[in-house]
Amino acid sequence: MDLDLSTILFLALFGFIAAFIDSTVGGGGLISLPALLGLGIPPYLALGTNKLAGTISSATSSVTFIRMGKFDKKMMAILFPFSLIGAYFGAKTVLFVPQEFLRVLVIIMMGVIFVYTLMNKRFGENTSFKGYTSFTLGLGIPLTFLIGFYDGFFGPGTGSFFVFLMVLLFGYDFVIAAGNGRILNLASNIAALLVFILEGKVIFITGLTMGVAMLLGASLGARVAIKTGVRYVRPLFLLVSITLITKMVYELFFTK
Repeated sequence: MDLDLSTILFLALFGFIAAFIDSTVGGGGLISLPALLGLGIPPYLALGTNKLAGTISSATSSVTFIRMGKFDKKMMAILFPFSLIGAYFGAKTVLFVPQEFLRVLVIIMMGVIFVYTLMNKRFGENTSFKGYTSFTLGLGIPLTFLIGFYDGFFGPGTGSFFVFLMVLLFGYDFVIAAGNGRILNLASNIAALLVFILEGKVIFITGLTMGVAMLLGASLGARVAIKTGVRYVRPLFLLVSITLITKMVYELFFTK
């Protein structure tokens, strides 16, 4: 794919915005994937190319959260492999199975998450994490695998699902949940990217061009999230959630 100046600026702009949002609550794919499709890139190549750029973004924001100490080291050591493995199998599956049947389920899930977060105004404001139990890990491990599988298979809203899981099940505040979520999303991105590379579904020059802009957006977004805390992360989480729901409902009923 030839990149002229206008295309490079287009990729940089949308990559930066996507990564800024994605570094906190996920949902950056709402911006970056349509941007790649808008350039006329076929869907599977767009998915793979987006994973390359997204991996750069999630790695950058993960490093920022880790350096600031806004993550749970032990929790990530336990859950990281399950997100990785889940995404690998999800990405292998997406190459053979249509994605359409997932849309309604994801819309319903995102709707429940949005309403729950909106109604519980102190949700994620303070941490209530008191350690690991057989129940939380027994539920958290398979859910992490499933979210990872979903990211490899389809993707939109993965970061939001990870953040919600961290707050609801384990009791982290939104900032620590965002740090954990970015690290788990990095795992799923790495696995899915590997599959897409092996299958020849990545346009490297395009993905790297967008990825450079995402590196800057992710670093800034993570720092803003850590500095401003829950008062920034929670409303952004709600905004991204309702945007994702609206976009997917529109695509389901008004596009072919």
